[in-house]
Amino acid sequence: ERVAESADSSRNSILTFIAANLAVLLLLVAVYFLLKRDLAARQKAEEELRAAHEQLEQRVLERTAELNSANTELERSNRELQDFAYVASHDLQEPLRKIQAFGDRLRSVQGPKFDERGLDYLNRMQNAAGRMHTLINDLLTFSRVTTKAQPFVQTDLREVCDAVVDDLETLIQTTNGRVEIGDLPAIDADPVQMRQLFQNLIANALKFHRDGVNPVVIIKSEPSTERAHNGGNGTSDRRMARITVEDNGIGFDEKYLDRIFTPFQRLH
Repeated sequence: ERVAESADSSRNSILTFIAANLAVLLLLVAVYFLLKRDLAARQKAEEELRAAHEQLEQRVLERTAELNSANTELERSNRELQDFAYVASHDLQEPLRKIQAFGDRLRSVQGPKFDERGLDYLNRMQNAAGRMHTLINDLLTFSRVTTKAQPFVQTDLREVCDAVVDDLETLIQTTNGRVEIGDLPAIDADPVQMRQLFQNLIANALKFHRDGVNPVVIIKSEPSTERAHNGGNGTSDRRMARITVEDNGIGFDEKYLDRIFTPFQRLH
Protein backbone atom coordinates (compact mmCIF):
# COMPACT_ATOMS: atom_id res chain seq x y z
CA GLU A 1 0.00 0.00 0.00
CA ARG A 2 2.83 2.33 0.83
CA VAL A 3 4.57 1.49 -2.43
CA ALA A 4 1.31 2.15 -4.28
CA GLU A 5 0.81 5.46 -2.42
CA SER A 6 4.41 6.43 -3.21
CA ALA A 7 3.88 5.64 -6.85
CA ASP A 8 0.65 7.69 -6.88
CA SER A 9 2.44 10.54 -5.12
CA SER A 10 5.32 10.44 -7.60
CA ARG A 11 2.89 10.39 -10.48
CA ASN A 12 0.93 13.30 -9.03
CA SER A 13 4.17 15.23 -8.46
CA ILE A 14 5.23 14.67 -12.03
CA LEU A 15 1.82 15.79 -13.30
CA THR A 16 1.94 18.85 -11.06
CA PHE A 17 5.47 19.65 -12.23
CA ILE A 18 4.44 19.28 -15.87
CA ALA A 19 1.33 21.43 -15.32
CA ALA A 20 3.41 24.10 -13.58
CA ASN A 21 5.94 24.10 -16.39
CA LEU A 22 3.17 24.36 -18.95
CA ALA A 23 1.67 27.29 -17.04
CA VAL A 24 5.05 29.03 -16.84
CA LEU A 25 5.62 28.37 -20.52
CA LEU A 26 2.21 29.79 -21.41
CA LEU A 27 2.93 32.79 -19.18
CA LEU A 28 6.29 33.34 -20.87
CA VAL A 29 4.66 33.09 -24.28
CA ALA A 30 2.01 35.61 -23.22
CA VAL A 31 4.67 37.97 -21.83
CA TYR A 32 6.67 37.61 -25.03
CA PHE A 33 3.72 38.54 -27.21
CA LEU A 34 2.79 41.43 -24.89
CA LEU A 35 6.35 42.74 -24.96
CA LYS A 36 6.51 42.32 -28.71
CA ARG A 37 3.25 44.24 -29.13
CA ASP A 38 4.42 46.95 -26.73
CA LEU A 39 7.77 47.27 -28.49
CA ALA A 40 6.03 47.42 -31.85
CA ALA A 41 3.66 50.13 -30.57
CA ARG A 42 6.56 52.04 -29.03
CA GLN A 43 8.58 51.77 -32.22
CA LYS A 44 5.60 52.97 -34.23
CA ALA A 45 5.11 55.88 -31.85
CA GLU A 46 8.80 56.79 -32.10
CA GLU A 47 8.64 56.66 -35.88
CA GLU A 48 5.53 58.85 -35.89
CA LEU A 49 7.20 61.24 -33.44
CA ARG A 50 10.36 61.30 -35.56
CA ALA A 51 8.30 61.95 -38.68
CA ALA A 52 6.36 64.70 -36.93
CA HIS A 53 9.60 66.22 -35.64
CA GLU A 54 11.14 66.16 -39.10
CA GLN A 55 7.96 67.67 -40.53
CA LEU A 56 8.00 70.36 -37.84
CA GLU A 57 11.65 71.12 -38.51
CA GLN A 58 10.91 71.38 -42.21
CA ARG A 59 8.00 73.73 -41.54
CA VAL A 60 10.17 75.80 -39.19
CA LEU A 61 12.89 76.03 -41.83
CA GLU A 62 10.37 77.03 -44.47
CA ARG A 63 8.75 79.56 -42.14
CA THR A 64 12.13 80.95 -41.15
CA ALA A 65 13.07 81.30 -44.81
CA GLU A 66 9.77 83.06 -45.47
CA LEU A 67 10.30 85.39 -42.51
CA ASN A 68 13.87 86.14 -43.56
CA SER A 69 12.69 86.89 -47.07
CA ALA A 70 9.86 89.07 -45.77
CA ASN A 71 12.21 90.81 -43.36
CA THR A 72 14.71 91.49 -46.14
CA GLU A 73 11.94 92.84 -48.33
CA LEU A 74 10.61 94.95 -45.45
CA GLU A 75 14.05 96.37 -44.72
CA ARG A 76 14.51 97.18 -48.40
CA SER A 77 11.07 98.81 -48.54
CA ASN A 78 11.70 100.80 -45.36
CA ARG A 79 15.09 101.90 -46.64
CA GLU A 80 13.53 103.04 -49.90
CA LEU A 81 10.77 104.88 -48.04
CA GLN A 82 13.28 106.56 -45.76
CA ASP A 83 15.45 107.54 -48.69
CA PHE A 84 12.39 108.82 -50.53
CA ALA A 85 11.25 110.86 -47.53
CA TYR A 86 14.72 112.29 -47.05
CA VAL A 87 15.16 113.18 -50.75
CA ALA A 88 11.60 114.43 -51.17
CA SER A 89 11.94 116.67 -48.14
CA HIS A 90 15.10 118.25 -49.53
CA ASP A 91 13.69 118.54 -53.05
CA LEU A 92 10.51 120.15 -51.79
CA GLN A 93 12.38 122.71 -49.70
CA GLU A 94 13.69 124.74 -52.65
CA PRO A 95 10.37 125.50 -54.44
CA LEU A 96 8.74 126.15 -51.08
CA ARG A 97 11.46 128.66 -50.18
CA LYS A 98 10.79 130.43 -53.46
CA ILE A 99 7.07 130.58 -52.72
CA GLN A 100 7.75 132.04 -49.29
CA ALA A 101 10.38 134.46 -50.59
CA PHE A 102 8.22 135.78 -53.44
CA GLY A 103 5.23 135.92 -51.09
CA ASP A 104 7.19 138.11 -48.67
CA ARG A 105 8.46 140.24 -51.55
CA LEU A 106 4.94 140.56 -52.93
CA ARG A 107 3.64 141.68 -49.54
CA SER A 108 6.38 144.24 -49.02
CA VAL A 109 6.36 145.69 -52.57
CA GLN A 110 2.80 145.28 -53.80
CA GLY A 111 1.03 144.85 -50.47
CA PRO A 112 -0.17 148.47 -50.15
CA LYS A 113 -1.83 148.23 -53.58
CA PHE A 114 -3.90 145.16 -52.68
CA ASP A 115 -7.49 145.44 -51.57
CA GLU A 116 -8.89 143.40 -48.69
CA ARG A 117 -9.56 140.35 -50.87
CA GLY A 118 -6.05 140.42 -52.35
CA LEU A 119 -4.48 140.59 -48.89
CA ASP A 120 -6.69 137.70 -47.79
CA TYR A 121 -5.47 135.59 -50.73
CA LEU A 122 -1.88 136.50 -49.94
CA ASN A 123 -2.31 135.59 -46.27
CA ARG A 124 -3.85 132.25 -47.19
CA MET A 125 -0.99 131.49 -49.57
CA GLN A 126 1.66 132.32 -46.97
CA ASN A 127 -0.15 130.36 -44.26
CA ALA A 128 -0.38 127.34 -46.55
CA ALA A 129 3.32 127.68 -47.38
CA GLY A 130 4.12 127.86 -43.67
CA ARG A 131 2.13 124.69 -42.97
CA MET A 132 3.86 122.99 -45.88
CA HIS A 133 7.23 124.05 -44.48
CA THR A 134 6.30 122.55 -41.10
CA LEU A 135 5.15 119.27 -42.69
CA ILE A 136 8.35 118.97 -44.73
CA ASN A 137 10.51 119.55 -41.65
CA ASP A 138 8.45 116.99 -39.71
CA LEU A 139 8.82 114.49 -42.54
CA LEU A 140 12.55 115.09 -42.61
CA THR A 141 12.77 114.64 -38.84
CA PHE A 142 10.68 111.48 -39.00
CA SER A 143 12.92 109.99 -41.69
CA ARG A 144 15.95 110.63 -39.51
CA VAL A 145 14.54 108.76 -36.51
CA THR A 146 15.79 105.42 -37.83
CA THR A 147 18.31 106.46 -40.46
CA LYS A 148 20.23 108.74 -38.12
CA ALA A 149 19.73 106.86 -34.86
CA GLN A 150 22.79 106.78 -32.64
CA PRO A 151 23.98 104.07 -30.22
CA PHE A 152 22.66 104.42 -26.67
CA VAL A 153 24.79 106.42 -24.26
CA GLN A 154 24.35 107.63 -20.71
CA THR A 155 21.85 110.49 -21.04
CA ASP A 156 20.90 112.87 -18.24
CA LEU A 157 17.19 113.54 -18.80
CA ARG A 158 17.24 116.59 -16.53
CA GLU A 159 19.85 118.25 -18.73
CA VAL A 160 17.82 117.33 -21.82
CA CYS A 161 14.63 118.85 -20.39
CA ASP A 162 16.45 122.00 -19.23
CA ALA A 163 17.82 122.50 -22.75
CA VAL A 164 14.36 121.97 -24.28
CA VAL A 165 12.76 124.45 -21.87
CA ASP A 166 15.48 126.95 -22.72
CA ASP A 167 14.71 126.55 -26.44
CA LEU A 168 10.96 126.95 -25.81
CA GLU A 169 11.40 130.06 -23.67
CA THR A 170 9.59 132.31 -26.17
CA LEU A 171 6.62 129.93 -26.45
CA ILE A 172 6.44 129.63 -22.67
CA GLN A 173 6.38 133.40 -22.26
CA THR A 174 3.81 133.84 -25.03
CA THR A 175 1.40 131.34 -23.48
CA ASN A 176 2.16 132.39 -19.87
CA GLY A 177 3.02 128.76 -19.29
CA ARG A 178 5.06 127.00 -16.66
CA VAL A 179 7.18 123.86 -16.91
CA GLU A 180 8.01 122.07 -13.67
CA ILE A 181 10.82 119.51 -13.88
CA GLY A 182 11.35 117.08 -11.01
CA ASP A 183 14.25 114.76 -10.34
CA LEU A 184 14.95 112.86 -13.54
CA PRO A 185 17.40 109.97 -13.87
CA ALA A 186 20.24 109.38 -16.28
CA ILE A 187 19.36 106.52 -18.63
CA ASP A 188 20.84 104.66 -21.58
CA ALA A 189 19.27 106.33 -24.62
CA ASP A 190 19.79 108.31 -27.81
CA PRO A 191 20.12 111.94 -26.62
CA VAL A 192 18.81 113.35 -29.90
CA GLN A 193 15.67 111.26 -29.81
CA MET A 194 15.11 112.02 -26.12
CA ARG A 195 15.35 115.72 -26.96
CA GLN A 196 12.83 115.30 -29.79
CA LEU A 197 10.51 113.39 -27.49
CA PHE A 198 10.44 115.96 -24.68
CA GLN A 199 10.36 118.90 -27.08
CA ASN A 200 7.27 117.51 -28.82
CA LEU A 201 5.50 116.70 -25.56
CA ILE A 202 6.22 120.07 -23.93
CA ALA A 203 5.54 122.14 -27.05
CA ASN A 204 2.22 120.38 -27.70
CA ALA A 205 1.18 120.85 -24.07
CA LEU A 206 1.92 124.57 -24.36
CA LYS A 207 0.22 125.04 -27.73
CA PHE A 208 -2.95 123.03 -27.10
CA HIS A 209 -3.97 124.66 -23.82
CA ARG A 210 -7.41 125.62 -22.54
CA ASP A 211 -8.80 129.06 -23.20
CA GLY A 212 -8.20 131.33 -20.22
CA VAL A 213 -6.03 128.76 -18.42
CA ASN A 214 -2.26 129.17 -18.24
CA PRO A 215 -0.63 125.91 -19.37
CA VAL A 216 1.32 123.94 -16.78
CA VAL A 217 3.55 121.00 -17.65
CA ILE A 218 4.88 118.71 -14.91
CA ILE A 219 7.67 116.23 -15.66
CA LYS A 220 8.60 113.71 -13.00
CA SER A 221 10.09 110.30 -12.53
CA GLU A 222 9.69 107.35 -10.17
CA PRO A 223 11.36 103.94 -9.95
CA SER A 224 9.49 101.20 -11.77
CA THR A 225 8.96 97.68 -10.48
CA GLU A 226 9.19 96.34 -14.03
CA ARG A 227 12.31 94.67 -15.31
CA ALA A 228 14.02 95.62 -18.54
CA HIS A 229 13.66 93.14 -21.38
CA ASN A 230 16.88 91.77 -22.77
CA GLY A 231 15.84 91.17 -26.36
CA GLY A 232 14.43 87.69 -26.73
CA ASN A 233 16.38 86.34 -23.73
CA GLY A 234 13.84 87.30 -21.09
CA THR A 235 14.40 90.04 -18.55
CA SER A 236 17.63 91.56 -17.33
CA ASP A 237 18.71 93.00 -13.99
CA ARG A 238 18.70 96.58 -15.25
CA ARG A 239 16.46 98.94 -13.34
CA MET A 240 13.76 100.91 -15.10
CA ALA A 241 12.21 104.32 -14.45
CA ARG A 242 8.71 105.54 -15.23
CA ILE A 243 8.77 109.05 -16.71
CA THR A 244 5.50 110.99 -16.50
CA VAL A 245 4.63 114.14 -18.43
CA GLU A 246 1.42 115.77 -17.20
CA ASP A 247 -0.33 118.90 -18.43
CA ASN A 248 -3.61 120.75 -17.90
CA GLY A 249 -4.31 121.11 -21.62
CA ILE A 250 -7.33 120.20 -23.71
CA GLY A 251 -6.51 116.47 -23.76
CA PHE A 252 -8.13 114.08 -26.23
CA ASP A 253 -10.68 111.29 -26.32
CA GLU A 254 -9.08 107.87 -25.89
CA LYS A 255 -11.01 106.53 -28.88
CA TYR A 256 -8.57 108.54 -31.03
CA LEU A 257 -5.50 106.80 -29.59
CA ASP A 258 -4.76 104.99 -32.84
CA ARG A 259 -4.93 108.26 -34.75
CA ILE A 260 -3.28 110.88 -32.58
CA PHE A 261 -0.01 108.93 -32.32
CA THR A 262 0.21 108.46 -36.10
CA PRO A 263 2.73 110.75 -37.81
CA PHE A 264 1.25 113.93 -39.32
CA GLN A 265 -2.23 113.32 -37.89
CA ARG A 266 -4.21 115.93 -35.97
CA LEU A 267 -7.63 115.59 -34.37
CA HIS A 268 -8.71 119.19 -34.98
